[in-house]
Amino acid sequence: MTVFLFLFFGQAVCLGQQVFRVGWEASDGVSKQEIRDFAERQPALLLSDSVARHFRSQGFLEGYFREEINDDTLAFTWEAGRLFHWEKIDTGIVPATILDQIGSPEKSYTGPYRWIEQVLELAENSGYPFAEMKLDSLEVSDHMLSGRMVYSSGPYITWDSLEVSGESKSKASYLQQLSGLCPGEPFSQQHLAKATKTLRKSPYFMVVGAPELAFQTQQARPIFTIQDRRVNVFDGVIGILPNENETGKVLITGEVDLQLYHLAGKGRDFSLQWQRLNVQSQSLEISAKEAFVFRSPLDLEVGFSLLKQDSTFVNRTFELDFGYQVSDDAYLNFFTKRQAGDLISTEDIDHAQTLPAAIDFRWNQYGIGIDWDRLDSPVSTRRGARIQGQFSLGNKKIIENTGLPEEVYANLDESSPQYQGWFSGEQHIYIKPAWGMWVRGVGGLLENENLFLNEFFRVGGLKSIRGFNEKNFYAKSFGYVNMEQRLFFDQNSFLVVFADLGIIENPYESQKIDCPFSFGTGINLDTDGGLFSFVFALGKSTTQPISFSYSRIHFGYLARF
Repeated sequence: MTVFLFLFFGQAVCLGQQVFRVGWEASDGVSKQEIRDFAERQPALLLSDSVARHFRSQGFLEGYFREEINDDTLAFTWEAGRLFHWEKIDTGIVPATILDQIGSPEKSYTGPYRWIEQVLELAENSGYPFAEMKLDSLEVSDHMLSGRMVYSSGPYITWDSLEVSGESKSKASYLQQLSGLCPGEPFSQQHLAKATKTLRKSPYFMVVGAPELAFQTQQARPIFTIQDRRVNVFDGVIGILPNENETGKVLITGEVDLQLYHLAGKGRDFSLQWQRLNVQSQSLEISAKEAFVFRSPLDLEVGFSLLKQDSTFVNRTFELDFGYQVSDDAYLNFFTKRQAGDLISTEDIDHAQTLPAAIDFRWNQYGIGIDWDRLDSPVSTRRGARIQGQFSLGNKKIIENTGLPEEVYANLDESSPQYQGWFSGEQHIYIKPAWGMWVRGVGGLLENENLFLNEFFRVGGLKSIRGFNEKNFYAKSFGYVNMEQRLFFDQNSFLVVFADLGIIENPYESQKIDCPFSFGTGINLDTDGGLFSFVFALGKSTTQPISFSYSRIHFGYLARF
């Protein structure tokens, strides 16, 4: 194997400063070339040292850099020399458990030094972080090495309880559960790295720097420096108007969004969302989550929602959810949900021998959900993907309404199985520091032999298909794609140009299949006080032509504290 490293030192024409260029080419059957520019000398030298250590660990022990100066270029040419292997090695007191896992040095194809590194890595992940390995009585014959290994395990170390440093409300007991580091278990550098990765993905706080380790009485105490994020949200607009339907009384309209996270530093969340934009319609959603219930790995979440649609129907939903962190990236949850729908009034319904679009029903369902998160940051995402999905099934029971003729229920199966599925997948693409892309696809399906309007999905608005009113579409099944080009001018502030494409199935519409689409532009501005978003969108569907008269302006401000 031959590797050429070139360090070019010169003055940049455009910037007027010295550029350090490191490039190397490996010819091992698969050619690979890389060139990197540095503004300073030290990073370039660090890279060249790293490359040299890599090939020496593979067994090129005689390898060195031959320096050549050509004009203003200093070139380092790697002379690989011979590739060495172990011939006869006395492993001495190396534990048999280690040899069983990585094999003997003579049978290793990873290079002499890499075998030693594997032994030490295995030791430090098994409770012996101070293990040492020395090579004694070394003999060299051609390209073969012989000698004796001297191994010292050092003291056996176990984990102590975790400690929190920095100004944070996070409790050490919560971080202990979240990290997965259990006091009394063998010390493991691999587990520490995994715990650090898990904590860095938390939306509640940031991990500052690398964790520290304090060793005392054969125990290792991990110390994490934590800085809380401002994740709590309050946003609301309240309006008081004269009630045209009842003289002398007032009507309260508006919207309230309250989200409280990590209460008492224990991963305890609470949210409340209320919306009332006209006289007869309003919605309410309340949820609460408790992490690591009774110190178990399970999370418990309860939720309640209410939707009153004009004077037509009212829906209520109660949900109980148990979640479990399967791995660093995957979260699994099991839930049970009870949905109830009731007609508010039957006075305006045509009392023909047909059922109305909305009906009284009860649906008890049981389901499973998955959240696979590979985003690089829970707040300011630039790279990565995320996949979410839910599937539930259960028995739906139709309730006879006394305000409707009994004949309309004659040929109706009042109890039948029903299932529902929902899926979302998104990808963040990092192109340049100031340019990125975001693509998301969402779909849902509801299936039963007798479905009614007040059971359907509701889509449309700022968080789904822009250019339409919030929850504008009723859908038995739906799918839509969001595509954005983002121009960043700060860590989490950017200009955006977008397009949304959707397909909606609603059997109660004259045209059962609708293909809405929208496009527009906007800005997302992260300020010290909160997050401001402004979006201008034009949308087209079977009921809405594309026109500036039907344009929508979606804006919001989330005050964070």
